[in-house]
Amino acid sequence: MEVESNKIKGSGNNYNCQRRVGLIYDERMCSHCAPDGEPHPENPNRIKAIWNKLQNSNISQRCVMLNAKAVEDKLIQAVHSKNHNNLIRNISSKVYASRRNRIASKLNSIYFNEGSSEAAYLAAGSVVEAAEKVAKGELDSAFAIVRPPGHHAEENEAMGFCLFNNVAIATSFLLNERPELGIKKILIVDWDVHHGNGTQKTFWQDPRVLFFSVHRHEFGSFYPANDDGFYTMIGEGPGSGYNINVPWENGRCGDADYLAVWDHILVPVVEEFNPDMIIISAGFDAAVGDPLGGCRVTPYGYSVMLKKLMDFAQGKIVLALEGGYNLESIANSSLACVEVLLENKPIRGSSEAYPFESTWRVIQEVRQKLGVFWPSLADELPTKLTNQNAPHILISSSDSKSEDEGAKLFVSADLVSAVEDVVTSLSNLKVEDQTASTFVPWRSDVSKIDIWYATYGSNMSRSRLLCYIEGGKVEGMKKPCSGSMDGHPPKEILWRTFSHRLLFGRESTHTWGPGGIAFLHPKRDNQCKTHMCLYRITLEQFNDILLQENVSNYDMSSPLFDVDALNSISNKGSISVEAVKEGWYHNVLYLGKEREMPILTMTCPLSVIESFKSGELPLRPPCKEYANILVKGLVEGNQLTEEVAKAYIEEAATEPF
Repeated sequence: MEVESNKIKGSGNNYNCQRRVGLIYDERMCSHCAPDGEPHPENPNRIKAIWNKLQNSNISQRCVMLNAKAVEDKLIQAVHSKNHNNLIRNISSKVYASRRNRIASKLNSIYFNEGSSEAAYLAAGSVVEAAEKVAKGELDSAFAIVRPPGHHAEENEAMGFCLFNNVAIATSFLLNERPELGIKKILIVDWDVHHGNGTQKTFWQDPRVLFFSVHRHEFGSFYPANDDGFYTMIGEGPGSGYNINVPWENGRCGDADYLAVWDHILVPVVEEFNPDMIIISAGFDAAVGDPLGGCRVTPYGYSVMLKKLMDFAQGKIVLALEGGYNLESIANSSLACVEVLLENKPIRGSSEAYPFESTWRVIQEVRQKLGVFWPSLADELPTKLTNQNAPHILISSSDSKSEDEGAKLFVSADLVSAVEDVVTSLSNLKVEDQTASTFVPWRSDVSKIDIWYATYGSNMSRSRLLCYIEGGKVEGMKKPCSGSMDGHPPKEILWRTFSHRLLFGRESTHTWGPGGIAFLHPKRDNQCKTHMCLYRITLEQFNDILLQENVSNYDMSSPLFDVDALNSISNKGSISVEAVKEGWYHNVLYLGKEREMPILTMTCPLSVIESFKSGELPLRPPCKEYANILVKGLVEGNQLTEEVAKAYIEEAATEPF
């Protein structure tokens, strides 16, 4: 469906005092969909949900409707290589029919079908069209409701659901093709939950473009899973200082976190940069309820973020849709943003009072790194401000997508297998491509069940165990833990010994660096005695710890170790958790009962023990920092003296098979 160009729907007299806001939506962009009707998070219902919301709210009738236009190849090739341009232009043709899926399988999180080429050309062309109208002054601002998204697409590679980099193409067009429009400096704000790697690389050395991205990063473990989004990536040559990344260390960041970044990084820098125009890579996957994002920005939060930007560039702002995979969330968030564009004020609402402690830490690091380029960032923030932290809000693990039980989630299990195939770094996602059914949380059920979590490694130290519960890190750790959704400390702590062998193996870990880490032999051995600290925690907390011990990327819309598994493990002895089988501790081991509650631990499977025996995997003593935390746990638990504890660990680390 093409919408009518340059006509205001509804009574013009009623809105003469309002800003002229353009909208672009074209159903031809819905022709791009996963082949053979397979479910996929990036699907046509995303833009349909937004469009329907705007229409049903009578917002679209108050806007200027623009026609979608296909982008010209010369504009594409200002950002992408000719080979990439040719691939996307021809991928939907009959010539490529037999090779289409094979080509997509070699790319990172990409699919193609017969409608992909047209949709990609229309998406990029629509952002160009909207940007040109705003630059000319024919519109005050605009929202391009487009797909496929674009900010991950690089010069010679489609990735992360993105075929052409729509925002980069529009930015390049204004700066290089239409200098007479007077747009000499452009601010790109990317608030999609994923880092805009493609846009960053496009303008890496260009001081005319200030690229700002706030995103989940988690030390490079969150998609696109590299270091490009770290705060040290500031641009190069003449572009040094014009690339600003704000990398979240954990999920669950919400309005207060984002607005703190706006107030203490983005707004001060924008005042200095003084852009002629602002283009927003408007992904809404940081919204409450998004199955990929795991953050909790509300429509009110997005409206305030946008309103703060409207104070610059005479309000010349173009929003281009990027991600966002909960249909209710993206529709409500988009509606809030268009209302701001029309009314120049945020929607009604409120937000939590304070950001996370980790948010202040990231803000300080960014300010310190960029202060040499932007004087407004040079001063250190007062501790009175940065000490205003949110009370602990249950942080999910590093790539968990589950949300508050009260949040409205519209997700189902229908998409699990599809996302496993398509999004390798966001495996086992449970997303829905329709708004009919409601997500049923599992956490409330397992939060009522207590188990004993038996620890034999660093978690014997209560302070280390609390990192998995509350988030954070202890001395010697290279990176913090994300924490559990249930941040309550253990209800009880006991110590017992078990007839299993303790050993240390592997070369190194991300958390502790070089050196072996502790494993428990899954088979009983009456000749061995291992000290273990038992924590009484909920089955929900055990699931979150199991996740953090194994992988950084998993959707926790369903439990790793559910009630059925708990009921059956006493007969089985152990259960290998397939969803995290790439991790080193995916084997849940049953050790008996204490006061009728099961005692569980997690270790490697027997196959890994055989690899240690054969030398395929190395047995290696622990590093000093890791050994110290084990000693601390044993001493604090009144199990061993410091001297005996050191000897206990040394013996376990050096005993051969």
